[in-house]
Amino acid sequence: MKLFKRKENFSPVQTASGIRNVHPFSDLSGYSPFTSCEFKLYDSLKEAIPVIDAAIKKTVRLVGGFKAVCEDENAQIKLAEFLRSVNVNGTGVGIDIFVSCFLEQLLTYGTAVGEVVLSENCEVSALYNASLDDIVLKRGNNPLDVRIYRKEIEGNVPIDMDELISICTLSPKPGNVYGTSLLKGLPFISGILLTIFNTVGTNWERVGNVRFAVSYKPADSNDRAFAKERTEQIAKAWTETMRDSRASDFVSVGDVSIKVIGADNQILDSEIPVRQLLEQIVSKLSIPPFLLGLQWSSTERMASQQADILTSELEYYRRLLEPTIRKICGVYLRTIGFDCNFTIEWDNINLQDETELAQARLNNANAEAVEIQNIKLRNEVEINGQQGA
Repeated sequence: MKLFKRKENFSPVQTASGIRNVHPFSDLSGYSPFTSCEFKLYDSLKEAIPVIDAAIKKTVRLVGGFKAVCEDENAQIKLAEFLRSVNVNGTGVGIDIFVSCFLEQLLTYGTAVGEVVLSENCEVSALYNASLDDIVLKRGNNPLDVRIYRKEIEGNVPIDMDELISICTLSPKPGNVYGTSLLKGLPFISGILLTIFNTVGTNWERVGNVRFAVSYKPADSNDRAFAKERTEQIAKAWTETMRDSRASDFVSVGDVSIKVIGADNQILDSEIPVRQLLEQIVSKLSIPPFLLGLQWSSTERMASQQADILTSELEYYRRLLEPTIRKICGVYLRTIGFDCNFTIEWDNINLQDETELAQARLNNANAEAVEIQNIKLRNEVEINGQQGA
């Protein structure tokens, strides 16, 4: 029976606030770094800053795939078919979809919840990624007891946490049942960045849709006597000229000056502050800038040190995911009558250029050939020396 069912009374979270403050994503302006319910805020971050969304999705893809290897050959065949064809959330097929959604939820919110859904015949029928908006995690009777509740109209309904449910947290704080989002600390920086973007858009809108200041200066006392009527005529003529979709002339009599409003002001250069803010964001997400399309250097490429650091990050996420994967595989094997050991083997992480890898293999092979040749020469010298003696 499916434990986490979306009720009709719970509507999806709207990621963008309808109240426009400084910029469309006003949730970031009212960010409080000490609140625990920040799920809507992190959704707004991903929607507002494309670099953040791209970094999370690229991290999920770079983690790579895996396969489960069983000691029993029959179990191996059935388990491989299950992982390939299992129903996920009713919209996808294959455990890769479940793991990708699970990891993206973990990175975005710091907590991910998944469930193995059994049929009436106690067979694994699907995998389900539970929304954190539908559940509540609380401490039980002791510090090691974590209880999960499903949100209902009448209140929170407790659910037994058995082996069908898997909860994963990212860098949880001591005593806290929820993990820490990878985006923790970015709302303040992102709010400044969005303010700059919004200001740039406003300035370009003003430049593209120019506003004019039309000034009339009476020449003498006779002009001053009819200043009001002449001003109204100038305003009417100017309005008709600007409303005409075709190019037209504006003709006036007297001392009339026309200036563009704000033409004397210089638009601030946003390249340096935007780059500084993006550097802070990229450093938090642990993704090399050029992988996100940020070409800050003409010769920028992934160095071996960057590849090693990124590989260690990806391996860390794999270690977080493996207990959930093992739980799913274990439940399935037991439901079909197998009690054999199995291991999870991940695909190799290849972040280096193929040309460099091929050149490295060639250099290693050449070095090994030289060593073998030197050993043969030493052996021949020793044999010749023994024979001469």
